[in-house]
Amino acid sequence: MLQAFLDGAVFGASSGDGLPRVVCLHGWRRTHDDFAAVGAALASDDVASLYIDLPGFGATPPPAEPMGARGYATQLRPLVAAAAAAAGPIVLVGHSFGGRVAICLAATSPASVAGVVLAGVPLVRSAMPTSQVSQRYRAIRRLARLGLVSPARLEAARKRYGSADYRAASGVVRDVLVTVVQESYEPELAATSCPIDLVWGADDTTVPVRVAEAARSIAPTATLSVLVGVGHLVPVEAPGELADRAAALLRGRR
Repeated sequence: MLQAFLDGAVFGASSGDGLPRVVCLHGWRRTHDDFAAVGAALASDDVASLYIDLPGFGATPPPAEPMGARGYATQLRPLVAAAAAAAGPIVLVGHSFGGRVAICLAATSPASVAGVVLAGVPLVRSAMPTSQVSQRYRAIRRLARLGLVSPARLEAARKRYGSADYRAASGVVRDVLVTVVQESYEPELAATSCPIDLVWGADDTTVPVRVAEAARSIAPTATLSVLVGVGHLVPVEAPGELADRAAALLRGRR
């Protein structure tokens, strides 16, 4: 059942009895539903959790202005702080875009976060696959920066040559996407003091394993596990693995 958090600013769902000890954050163009099976697995292990719709997705309204993952973390920090104040430091589980937000929260709220489980997260921009943007689109963008192409023509080119995520987005959410694809999280990885479990699908072609390997080389507390036969949607394809990792971090073991 859909629930409201942060005085109705954020919506999502919860599983298990008692106070939530795990907070799950979904990927781009996804919703809290991706974590329903993770929540059920945690509940069977007597761990309560909540999984929310990030601003601009599902039932949660978009942010008032464009922001990156760090801005999303600022918006969600009161929710994490309240959960930690009620029941002790929590574990964050983040997939893809939600993992960007999770690592920003962990780096800036060390007293509230006991550990982080990340799956398929574009943490290190330099390790991501090279963009396949057409040469024609690159030329149009250069001309636009010089004032030689109108905004209308540039927008038409974006819709034609841009990614599926870009074409599906609109308004402030599109501006959020433009911001986050330029971000990289080396500072947050280096600053995070709690354990970080990187859990990657071996068949993830969206965010390949090499991104996780690059992140592990930066984060002093990170470990990496690669799941054979699993792709990018780890919360849907391997929910039990994420639940086990989160429960282990809560209990101080890895």
